[in-house]
Amino acid sequence: MTVTEAPVTRADAPAAGRSPRLRWALLAVGLVAALALPWFVYPPVAMDIVAMALFAIALDILLGYTGLLSFGHAAFWGSSAYVTGLIATHYGVPFPLAVLGGAVFAMVLALPLGYLSVRRSGIYFAMVTLAFAQMVYFVGYQWSGLTGGENGLQGVPRSFFGIEPVETESFYFYYAALPILLLGMWLAWRIVHSPFGRVLVSIRDNTARARALGYEVEKYKLLAFVLSAGLTGLAGGVFAINHGFVALTELHWSTSGEVVLMTVLGGIGTLWGGILGALLVVMLADYLASSGFHGIDLVTGSVFVLVVLLFRRGIWGTVRHQWLTRRSRD
Repeated sequence: MTVTEAPVTRADAPAAGRSPRLRWALLAVGLVAALALPWFVYPPVAMDIVAMALFAIALDILLGYTGLLSFGHAAFWGSSAYVTGLIATHYGVPFPLAVLGGAVFAMVLALPLGYLSVRRSGIYFAMVTLAFAQMVYFVGYQWSGLTGGENGLQGVPRSFFGIEPVETESFYFYYAALPILLLGMWLAWRIVHSPFGRVLVSIRDNTARARALGYEVEKYKLLAFVLSAGLTGLAGGVFAINHGFVALTELHWSTSGEVVLMTVLGGIGTLWGGILGALLVVMLADYLASSGFHGIDLVTGSVFVLVVLLFRRGIWGTVRHQWLTRRSRD
C-alpha cells in the first residue's frame, strides 16, 4: 500500500490556521499539567486520567479522523490489560515491557476483527465492532482459569528494574509510566498530521471520491483500526499495572461507551478533546464516588446531554471553532 498526499479538505482548514506558537504553547501547558497532576489529584486517579485520555485519543483516530464509530474498543483495552497483567505476573519483567506486550496483542487481535469490520460503515460498523467485543468478553468470562473470570486477575505487580519507590508508591509510579502514555499521544498526533492522516480525513469526508482517486479505502481503514487498537492497548496496559488488578468490566461494552462519551464530550476530531473529556469524566466519577453518591451514571449522562445541547462540537471543539472564527474575521 502506497501512502501519498491526499487533497486538503475543509476539515483540514482549522489545523492549518493554527499558528506554530499556539501549538507549542498548548503542548507546553499540557506537559506541565501532566507533570503537576499527581500533586493536586490522588496519584492513582491522576494515572487513570492520563490512561483514559490516551484511550479517548486512540478512539478519536477512528471516530474523528476516519469517520468510524467503534463500540468495540473495550476488546483492545481489556485484552491488553489482561495480557499485560499475565506477562507481569508470570514472567516478572519490568512493567514497560509487559505494557508493550499487551499493546502488540491488541494490534494482533485488531487485524482479523478490523478486516471483517471495515467493510461496513455507519451504524453497521458500530454494531459489528460491538458484536466482536462481546465475543471477546464472553471468552474472558468463560476462560476463568486464565483470566480469573468474575474474580478478575489479581496481584498484578509493578516490577521496574528493582526500583522500590516506583514499585511500591503510586506517586513515583505515575512518573515512571507517564512517558509511555505521552509517547502514545505523540504517536497519535504524528498519525493524524501525516499524509496518511490526510487520507483518513478525505475518506471520512468523501469515501467515493477517495476511492476514485485511487486510494485503497479498506486498507487505510484497517491500518487506522490497528493503530488505534495499539494505542488503546498501551493505555489499557498501564491502567492494569496502575490498579494491580484487571476486572472483567474492562472488556464490557460499557467501557466502550464510556470512552465514546469522553471523546464526544471533549470534541471529536481534535485529540485535545479526548484529554479534556477524560479529565472531566474521571474527576467527576471520583468526586461522586468519594462523596458516597451512587447515581454516578445518572449525573454523567446528564452532563453529557447538557454539553451536547450547549456545545455541539464538544467543549474543546466549540472553543476551538469560536477562536478560529474570530481570528478569520480579524
